[in-house]
Amino acid sequence: MAALSVALTGNPNTGKSTIFNELTGARQKIGNWPGVTVDKKVGVIEHNGRKISVIDLPGTYSINARSQEEQVVSDYFKENKPDIVVNIIDASNIARNLFLTVQLMENGIPLILNLNMMDEAERHGIKIDMKKLEAAFGMPVTNTVGRSNKSVRKLLDVFTNAVMTNYEPSKLIKEHIERVHKIEQSGLAASKVEEKIISARYDLIDKIMASAVTVNATGKTLTDKLDSYLANGVTSIVLMIAAFYLMFQISFNWIGQPLADLVGEFFDETLVPWAAESMEAAGVEGWMQSLVSDGIIAGVGAVINFVPLIFTLFIILSFLDGTGYMARVAFIMDPIMRRAGLSGKSIMPLMMGFGCAVPAIMANRALDTHKDRMISIFVTPFITCNAKVPIIALFAAMFFPDNVANVVFAMYFLGIITAIVMAKVLSSTMFKEQQSTFLLELPPYRLPDIKTVLLEAWDKGKGYLIKAGTIIFAMSVIIWFLSNFNSDGMTEDMDESYLASIGSTTSVLFAPQGFDTWEAGAAAVTGILAKEAVVSTMGILYGADEDAVDTDDAEGTAEVLNETGMAAAFTPLSALAFMVFSLLYSPCMTALGTVKKEAQGFKWMAFVFFYTTAVAWVASLIVYQGGKLLGFE
Repeated sequence: MAALSVALTGNPNTGKSTIFNELTGARQKIGNWPGVTVDKKVGVIEHNGRKISVIDLPGTYSINARSQEEQVVSDYFKENKPDIVVNIIDASNIARNLFLTVQLMENGIPLILNLNMMDEAERHGIKIDMKKLEAAFGMPVTNTVGRSNKSVRKLLDVFTNAVMTNYEPSKLIKEHIERVHKIEQSGLAASKVEEKIISARYDLIDKIMASAVTVNATGKTLTDKLDSYLANGVTSIVLMIAAFYLMFQISFNWIGQPLADLVGEFFDETLVPWAAESMEAAGVEGWMQSLVSDGIIAGVGAVINFVPLIFTLFIILSFLDGTGYMARVAFIMDPIMRRAGLSGKSIMPLMMGFGCAVPAIMANRALDTHKDRMISIFVTPFITCNAKVPIIALFAAMFFPDNVANVVFAMYFLGIITAIVMAKVLSSTMFKEQQSTFLLELPPYRLPDIKTVLLEAWDKGKGYLIKAGTIIFAMSVIIWFLSNFNSDGMTEDMDESYLASIGSTTSVLFAPQGFDTWEAGAAAVTGILAKEAVVSTMGILYGADEDAVDTDDAEGTAEVLNETGMAAAFTPLSALAFMVFSLLYSPCMTALGTVKKEAQGFKWMAFVFFYTTAVAWVASLIVYQGGKLLGFE
């Protein structure tokens, strides 16, 4: 018996993904639709001896192809004819959800209408006569409580028993479609035609609601009460900041970072020594030992070390999104973000950038338009992530010991201002022909389904691990080779390595900024691999004991490096210029790999590398030369 193909479609926040996860569990494949970063989710299950392939289409309010999600859904139904299409409806918001239903039926797509969240509808005083609704549309109607596995599993019987060819639109639907055809052929301007069709759809929805749905007022809901604090006034901003602060503390201090430290200790204190001892015992050549230990294992470790942070952050974000709170954050910030050429939803990826650019760049896939996604991806690297802090703290402690806090704050502020300015520049130049739209639904607050939260976090974290990991793995090997070889072969003196030669060549670019030593040039190069590498590279190149260079102890490291002569290589002004350059130039290779994945092209990865580096070069030039003009040198 041939496999049955089932497509799930519906508005965002209808519980569609929860139903998909309940049906398919871990038996799903996650990818991207061709040409876009929107998730493509497919699961295969077996029921009553029949294989069922279920595809979870992106949540969308219409199929007008104005956003990536709408385009995906529209293209899918043009190019595919699944055996069954299930339109998931939030029963507590049935009138709004039926707009998509009507559009799908206008396009001749036979549907099964599934009323989800029936328990919430009843709490809101909404009663739906399923028989009358079925008669009004001429299609089967089912109902579920999304988080109830037993309720959702009943859909499998519906799938295997349904024969969609036996259903055809009702008389009411046929009359509506005929009305739409007449409007399309009326010869009116396109905008007027669209306006009249939308009006006709709502007329139809009003008729169906009047015949099949009864709404009894239940007074002020819990959502209304919470929104008076969480989505309105100054209180909402204070609570939002508190929520983000708590999220970052959990991700980067309380849970995520301690787990990352354990992973790092495992690689540094267990895996690397074990590999070195095993290879030495096996008589492996020294260069191969170094490649495996310092190149391959260190490279893989650099990726895996981020994984606890990534997963912790994504679990929290998925949980907050499931509660409905993230929609309120976008609503609160939209008026502010509009001034920078972005929508309110862009604030979340930018704020995540304070932790790590990788999950921040990945989070941009939640934005509504291509313009917002691309601009936000391009400006996120300017935000001061955790990996840049050791550089800033080290140079502040060495050259501005009496104003460390002020200098660090200034660097954070500079990153934010640069991101905002460049967002406005990109919006007015590269993307001036594209429009930003901000269609936002404020869903009711609800307790998210933990299974869905964990699966979403796994999907996003797995993508980081696989895609970004391959690039940083390769770059780790390349950097190892450059720092251990020259034209005569392997060298133990890093001063004579290819990396030193590259550093010397690179340093010429920084003569106008006052830090044109080859050590500074080499540190800038290794900083592309990982920003933390700037501090350790400085320590190694200036002759400090590697064990004495601690990226978590800026003051102690500053004291060690002061004794090596590094302090003589910089003036306070050139040190400030170096800090500005390190803050703003190219993100690390993991982040660049993520840009390539999310923006879908090496050309955009290259663009981010060169344009951020150019901005950093100009900014550091202004700092140094401007400081000299003002007499600070």
